[in-house]
Amino acid sequence: MLFSELKKKEVINLKNCQKLGKVCDFEFDECTGQIFKLIIPGDNKWCGLFGSQSDYVICYKDIKQIGPDIIIVDICV
Repeated sequence: MLFSELKKKEVINLKNCQKLGKVCDFEFDECTGQIFKLIIPGDNKWCGLFGSQSDYVICYKDIKQIGPDIIIVDICV
C-alpha cells in the first residue's frame, strides 16, 4: 500500500467509535520498511499545523484492521 492511499483513510478508535482524523505521517524502520507508528493530527489541526491539541501517535500493535476506507485502532484517549 502506498502512503498516498493510507493518507486518505479515516482513523476510527474502536473503544469509543471516535473519528480521530486522517493519517498525516508515520514512523518506520529504514532497514525493513516496517511501519512503527501512525501519526494523526489532533483536533482543530490541518495537516499537523495551526492547532493546539497534540497529535495522536498510534503504535502499530494498536492497529486492528486496515480496510478500503478506514483504519480501525484500539487506543485509550
